[in-house]
Amino acid sequence: MKQLFSPVIGVDQGEVVLFSDFANGGEMWAGEGPRSVQSEVAFSQPFREPPVVQANLSMWDIAGGKNARIDLSAVNVTRDGFTLLLKTWEDTKIARVRAGWIAIGSLFDEDGWDV
Repeated sequence: MKQLFSPVIGVDQGEVVLFSDFANGGEMWAGEGPRSVQSEVAFSQPFREPPVVQANLSMWDIAGGKNARIDLSAVNVTRDGFTLLLKTWEDTKIARVRAGWIAIGSLFDEDGWDV
């Protein structure tokens, strides 16, 4: 469990279109085997320390007749942002994906001070 030691808690959220590979025959749509896509996300303001980040699929368009294999995660979380990482494998064909995210953590308190 992450403990927050701040009277000021921040919540930031957003959505990112990770790719739209069906339009241009990109790797997620036309490829096979292990594939990945990543997108850098910046928070609207820095947190005091790296926040907790939850990532979710908010839209996906996947080929019928294939297995749906998707691994979505938030990695390399810092005070300023993180990387959304989406992976698939085998014969999965993904046309497009939009990912949502929410970050919760301590913010700087202008009335606070460190000893």
